[in-house]
Amino acid sequence: MSKRSERCPICGKAIVAAHAPFCSAACRDRDLIRWLDEDYRVPLKPEDDGDG
Repeated sequence: MSKRSERCPICGKAIVAAHAPFCSAACRDRDLIRWLDEDYRVPLKPEDDGDG
């Protein structure tokens, strides 16, 4: 595993197994709030119009 993946994506502290991939419940909740507030988005692929 790389060093980057051993760090919390929110604050950069070492991850804790109970909250993986985060370091704490606070960072886990902060990440959830960012998803719910639509701060994160999954990119969409352009749809094939079928004319092709």
